Amino acid sequence: MIIKDYVAIDLEMTGLNASRDSILEIGAVRVVNKKVEQTYQAMIHPHMELSREVTELTGITNEMAYQGREMDEVFPELMEFCGDFLLLGHNVIFDYGFLKQAAANRKVPFERQGVDTLKIARKLLEPEGKKTLQCLCDRYQIRREHRHRALDDALAAKELYETFEAAYEQEHPEVFQPFPLLFKAKKQSPATARQKKHLQKLADYHKIVLKVPWETLTKNEASRQIDRIIAQFGRMPVQGDGLSEEMR
Repeated sequence: MIIKDYVAIDLEMTGLNASRDSILEIGAVRVVNKKVEQTYQAMIHPHMELSREVTELTGITNEMAYQGREMDEVFPELMEFCGDFLLLGHNVIFDYGFLKQAAANRKVPFERQGVDTLKIARKLLEPEGKKTLQCLCDRYQIRREHRHRALDDALAAKELYETFEAAYEQEHPEVFQPFPLLFKAKKQSPATARQKKHLQKLADYHKIVLKVPWETLTKNEASRQIDRIIAQFGRMPVQGDGLSEEMR
């Protein structure tokens, strides 16, 4: 079965855990009859300082990220762009997990079939050797202007899939069959009033201007913000009753 219609997708994230971390950038390529019909790209405001590792890997700075839009605005656009197309990507289940969590948080059903160029590479290529997108792009001379940027990587996954298809599909058609993408995600609970109070007091103490979506802030997001501030600036002083101000 030759797949002619799909959406190649790639995400950049603030971390590796779909239930704790956030989508930072989305890149998607809608392919119809094996031709690029349209592309989609969006930067998402992370409402937190990016780690040095994320900036070094992606080249996305805090200044760039803070110009991003809200996920509540971007997510409906992405769902419309994807339609009912299957999703293609390199280790696509990783990206799908973050999309599934975003959908669960918004009570939006989101089930897709997928094609994974990483799985294809593992089945068809020699066991030794790295199968990262970067290594495979180098191997097949697939050009990426910006590595680890979402749209460039989505386009690269499309090119990689077409390279594999041309070389192996006739002999190994079973490897190219789409499969159900399965990832369990529960709607994340909203941050409690106590968490929000702690977060605001901690920010006030350290004279930090918070840019967080207070209305939609989740427990995990609040905890992550508190942990980040403490790690970077320290705790508030302990009061006379033995409790730090941040725990009041």
